[in-house]
Amino acid sequence: MNTSKWLADRQLNFLVAVNLLVVLVATALSHGQFVDIDNLQSMGGQLPELGLLALGIMLSMVSGNGGIDLSGVALANLSGMVAAQLLPMLVSADNSPSLYTAVFCVITVTLGLVGGLMNGVIIARLKLTPILCTLGTSLLFTGIAVVLSNGASVRVEYVDALSDIGNGTFLQVPISLWIFVITVLLLGWVLKRTPFGLRLYLMGTNPKAAFYAGIPRDRMLILTYGMCGVLASLAGLISASHTSSAKWDYGNSYLLIAILIAVMGGVNPAGGYGRIVCVFLAATVLQFLSSLFNLLGISQFFGDCAWGFLLLASLALAGGERVRAIFGLGGAAPISKVPKPPAA
Repeated sequence: MNTSKWLADRQLNFLVAVNLLVVLVATALSHGQFVDIDNLQSMGGQLPELGLLALGIMLSMVSGNGGIDLSGVALANLSGMVAAQLLPMLVSADNSPSLYTAVFCVITVTLGLVGGLMNGVIIARLKLTPILCTLGTSLLFTGIAVVLSNGASVRVEYVDALSDIGNGTFLQVPISLWIFVITVLLLGWVLKRTPFGLRLYLMGTNPKAAFYAGIPRDRMLILTYGMCGVLASLAGLISASHTSSAKWDYGNSYLLIAILIAVMGGVNPAGGYGRIVCVFLAATVLQFLSSLFNLLGISQFFGDCAWGFLLLASLALAGGERVRAIFGLGGAAPISKVPKPPAA
């Protein structure tokens, strides 16, 4: 039964086919260099940052009410920067490298959680539109980061264990990619197998049905945006450990690309629908294309054109209802229809 559902999903089939096509074409055009172990590891190391941000965008979109988290990149930069500035006052990198790495991770993820919870509380309690709220907090997080660093890059102390998070490998696979894959599997399980996932999809599909079903909307929004903050902080952790630095304007273009990945992955911006596996495949498509263009020396402007074409093609295959929802032309589902969570 599950196999037939997967085969019937046009979005999933489209993304799988595009991934295979890009790999085959890239391998042929690069004379095998595309599938060289060094290039594969390079792509695996670059994918997690954008992928984690895209997962945060997906969660906020699924929650409905025009939900979209625009503060992810700013929060990722701020969390890594604060950890880099605060940690030398607490732990010596030379004397306790393992403790330094552990505390760095804890501070970064904690700051992401606090920032995400702040977004959730403002949206839930003050009834603000998510896109406006997160736009404001994005500017706030960026402003704090600029003030703390005076606009300069903040150096992260070099520790082997910390550097390995962004640059090391385990079983020839980048550790950052392991973190991303584990996050994808865990989040997929939460959305598919737990009451939280069912409530989130129902709340995004039909707020009235969710209200009459007794789903605590405010608590759900706070938890959802808290998770978005944690995902953003993981991206910030990988970025800081990869470059051994943190800066307020790092990855400014990542936000729009993360939104592109989420929408191309079939997430409904109107809420109530989104599949982890499709978002993952959308992220890999963009990473494959970006790597191919670099290998062939093709301008990134052409890459933007190719990504836009893929977005339009995926929307066309997603079906009319989802396209209408993206442009605000769709209506809410009848109260009697209680959705089942899509396969992760």
